[in-house]
Amino acid sequence: MEYSAHANASVNPNSKTRVLFASLIGTTIEFFDFYIYATAAVLVFPKLFFPESGGSVALLQSLATFSIAFVVRPIGATVFGHLGDRIGRKATLVAALLLMGISTVCIGLLPSYAQIGVLAPLLLALCRLGQGLGLSGEWSGAVLLATENAPKGKRAWYGMFPQLGAPIGFILAAGSFLLLGAFMSDADFLAWGWRIPFISSALLVFLGLYIRLKLHESPEFQKVLDKQKASKAPFKEVISLHVAKLIIGTLATVCTLVLFYLMTVFALNWGTTALGYTRDSFLQMQLVATVCFAICIPISAKLAEKFGRKNTSIAICILVVLFGLCFSSLFVAKQPISVLIFLCLGLSIMGLTYGPIGTILSEIFPISVRYTGSALAYNLASILGASFAPLIATALANSYGIAAVGYYLCGAALLSLLAFACIRESKPSDAVDKALHNSLEVQK
Repeated sequence: MEYSAHANASVNPNSKTRVLFASLIGTTIEFFDFYIYATAAVLVFPKLFFPESGGSVALLQSLATFSIAFVVRPIGATVFGHLGDRIGRKATLVAALLLMGISTVCIGLLPSYAQIGVLAPLLLALCRLGQGLGLSGEWSGAVLLATENAPKGKRAWYGMFPQLGAPIGFILAAGSFLLLGAFMSDADFLAWGWRIPFISSALLVFLGLYIRLKLHESPEFQKVLDKQKASKAPFKEVISLHVAKLIIGTLATVCTLVLFYLMTVFALNWGTTALGYTRDSFLQMQLVATVCFAICIPISAKLAEKFGRKNTSIAICILVVLFGLCFSSLFVAKQPISVLIFLCLGLSIMGLTYGPIGTILSEIFPISVRYTGSALAYNLASILGASFAPLIATALANSYGIAAVGYYLCGAALLSLLAFACIRESKPSDAVDKALHNSLEVQK
């Protein structure tokens, strides 16, 4: 892995609290927006936007719109990566947040198929495309905002704060749907209640924008700008000079994304259909398991600081394989305790694998193309590991049983394990940062 030295504090340094909160609030908003779509894609959209198909066909069509966001994410990664590596992290993060927020609010205002016919699902797909483009630029920028402002020996710790946005966003999304279910009838929820989370996300977007607009550029990238060393063509440079790193980073991230979307979108769909659990009871179990997800993210950051990113990630991939072998014995009907254990185990392991991945991707690439490289790796992995994961898992479960879904997860984990094996092991970050600091002093 390559590491970049931390620049001296800029004239207007960012405060620790502001940096961490800005990186956390942005990804919380982004993932809240993304998860309310995922939940609605299972519970609402098949009935409102694809009523002509009905049943499982309507569900598959709805999940297909869910996949659109992942397919366009490499495009968004290229565009936002270019902006982030050319003009700076701050302005790019603001643009990504705006795009995601506007797209989400528009979904909440869309007319249904009964009102405007086939135009309704087309507009839904267009808004979903906007969500995907926005998220493709948000995640990498938030990670860089945190890691490039991190003090010596704290990169993995700072890098996990944007990752905490995932469970917090999920808790807010699932909690909002549970509250709506508790205070309104199913008919009212289907008629208009589902729109409330989408429209209310505008308040979170305003909060995120307010915080981010008060930030200064990260000290590491500001040094690049001051020396006029910003890459003129970041995408071209990544593809021509760092393609091996891009491939390794992409494959290393696949397991994380497969696991997450199996434990959220697929599990919600399968649990509320094939296994017969109610929507509210399953969301409650997922909500409890998501707390485990959140708790394990900082634990994984500490492990990565102490034992190195590579060793920690390989060990976690092995845990994922073992968990995949338990799918058919835990994810069963009429046994809510077993399902709760299944969800808690899966999302706990998800927290362990998710915590260090942002830091790992940011450390692979040089500063001048770091935004583009890490964004491309993460979003290419989204296509391989997330976009079609719910569809693939549903098809496997219908054809071969739930155990086949576990084997699918095992395959993804082994693929990522091989990728991590190709990354040079990092030392504990204190030692690395000390060596880099000494090297910088010698160069001066």
